[in-house]
Amino acid sequence: MPNMFAVASDEFRRFPKVELHRHLEGSLRLQTMLEVARKHGLTLPASVVRLSRLVQVQDEDNLTFGNFLAKFNTLRMFYRSPDVIDRITREAIEDAANDNIRYMELRFTPVALSRAERFPMHDVMDWVCESARNGAKKYGVTVRLIASVNRHEAIELAEQVVWLAIDRRDKGIVAIDLAGDEAQYPAKPFLALFNEGRQAGLKVTMHAGEWGGPGNIREAIESFSADRIGHGVHVLDDPFTTALAREHNTPFEVCLTSNYQTGAVNTLTSHPAPKMIAAGLNVTLNTDDPSISQITLTNEYRVAVEELKIPREVLKERVQAAAQAAFLPDGEKKKLVDGIKKELSK
Repeated sequence: MPNMFAVASDEFRRFPKVELHRHLEGSLRLQTMLEVARKHGLTLPASVVRLSRLVQVQDEDNLTFGNFLAKFNTLRMFYRSPDVIDRITREAIEDAANDNIRYMELRFTPVALSRAERFPMHDVMDWVCESARNGAKKYGVTVRLIASVNRHEAIELAEQVVWLAIDRRDKGIVAIDLAGDEAQYPAKPFLALFNEGRQAGLKVTMHAGEWGGPGNIREAIESFSADRIGHGVHVLDDPFTTALAREHNTPFEVCLTSNYQTGAVNTLTSHPAPKMIAAGLNVTLNTDDPSISQITLTNEYRVAVEELKIPREVLKERVQAAAQAAFLPDGEKKKLVDGIKKELSK
């Protein structure tokens, strides 16, 4: 299994990168978790190795959706203070900067961050917004935020998040995301709410076609008018859905290692990303949860080229496609795309 601390190829580390799908809650450093546990008296293993088994995918783990999501049960214990939320946000941005990421959309789940200490969600969202703004300035990464809600949680919670996100568009929140267990929980109850968010100026991205079938992708495009699709690895299972996504040029936020670790694909080398690209679909590469998966975006670029045999020139095109799919105003987006293109041409 790829390790985020392994020495990666300098070639891929030098690539300017764009990250569209990274969860804050899946980006915590192990050392930070140990320090938070000690400070707040959490009953957890005292060693990095033992803690790692609870919060990161291991070689011996069953690679299933359930096992991957179980890591978040432990992670939710750590959000104990405003200082902790500030720290993990800033560190996620620092890690991105160290990986040569130029632009990142960091999605976060206010319900998850607020639950351990029953923080008001408006406070949690303000803390993340402020920390992201400060971290972006300090580390030289352009950062925008996506507020995420889960299908399996109450619609009333989602309403709070979306309304609060609308009020914080001037603080860096650019979109809303529907995540969670798509195999067992429908998206339809959230349709009116997401339409409301869109009408108020937020972009929409949805996890679809990861553990569910291509019908969820069709629904995201046709009913929700989703601007992007999270994962979408089952899009090729249905020719109509493939054609629909190609016609709309819908960007797919593909996460290679994560899709393997969650059981969405059977093996890393059988990932459908190369076939998705060959079918004319708008594929971008992302990490999902870099700490849980023990990876970096550099690693994912290497996997794309060396394991999946995606040509380097095609990878460069996909990086530019990610920049083009950024939730930015046209002027800022053009500046990002032009900058990425210039760097990649060197």
